[in-house]
Amino acid sequence: MAAAARAAVGQLRGDSFTAEQPLQLDPSAPDRPAEAVPIVAAAPLGDGRALAVARCEPGDGLDLTRGLVVWVEAAWHHLDPGAADRWLWLEAGEGVGVHAESRDLCISAFARELLERNLQPLLPAGRGLQLRVIFPQGRQLAERTSNAAFGVVEGLALIGTQAEVQASADPDQLRLTLAALAERLADPDFSGDLVLVIGENGLDLAPRLGLPPALLLKCGNWLGPVLVAAAAGGVQRLLLFGYQGKLIKLAGGIFHTHHHLADGRAEVLTALAALEGLSGEALAALHGAATVEAGLTALELADPALAERLRLRIAQAIETRTGAYLQRHGAAGPAVGAVLFDRARRIRAVGPVGGVLLEAFRGPDLGCAHRASG
Repeated sequence: MAAAARAAVGQLRGDSFTAEQPLQLDPSAPDRPAEAVPIVAAAPLGDGRALAVARCEPGDGLDLTRGLVVWVEAAWHHLDPGAADRWLWLEAGEGVGVHAESRDLCISAFARELLERNLQPLLPAGRGLQLRVIFPQGRQLAERTSNAAFGVVEGLALIGTQAEVQASADPDQLRLTLAALAERLADPDFSGDLVLVIGENGLDLAPRLGLPPALLLKCGNWLGPVLVAAAAGGVQRLLLFGYQGKLIKLAGGIFHTHHHLADGRAEVLTALAALEGLSGEALAALHGAATVEAGLTALELADPALAERLRLRIAQAIETRTGAYLQRHGAAGPAVGAVLFDRARRIRAVGPVGGVLLEAFRGPDLGCAHRASG
């Protein structure tokens, strides 16, 4: 995005087109040499506007945004002399996430700082800049994320925290997670209890539901190796806490959950639904649902009791298959429970072991509150 923005500003200035834009990628290290970032195209639109197009290349790791087309439309803006520090105005175009309540563009401090550092030197005196960011495929891609659970709607958020991508499927992310786990296991106060939260969404939600932050460890898509290392390292009670559309893969024996490497969610969902008695056109409709969430929601509208039984079966299957996975890898021992939530941040399924661990980890007072609200 920053490269496209810089190219668009160049067109406003009348600069000749260049297919690579020099970017300072680390605002905290101003002496670091600029790096050349490619763009696809840039052109003036007339009326003081210009457009540039880039394509997202997140590096070697697997990432949802690989190949994402990014458009940035730039226009000069009158700069108020009394507010010279507010020279950059950002607008969310199609496919870019906004906060549901305020409708403001969802952008991280790092992403804004990256834009400011690379664009401000290009501005003529007395000029401000207005940028409109567009992700033509952003709305569709956002449906495969948990953005809505954080109140981000209509597209992908600009939430980068560093120039180098650390994808949850990247082996480096596994190394970092295992290192964090080893540090936790070596702590003299380690009690044998652990909550593996799947992604940022789970990490944000778990404390709100009363799970102690000291027990939480964020885990990406490399669930298998992390589970084995946890069991081998002495974890006695392990709670899996995550989004139902992600954790359902474990019910099918899939322990690396990135969609580029393994999927099968529709097949797992319909197999378990068939075991609950669903058949015919209803089963076919469930299989054809766009997402696990959509399928379960539609089933709940048609047959709430069946949907509830199916969710419980999913949680039970996750616990059973995880136990079998650990035993197969010589790491049997911990009690493994599962707690699943939906995009609306509601707990939708708690396995038999998961219910026991959830009550135990949250404490008696919060446990009573959970039973009352459930």
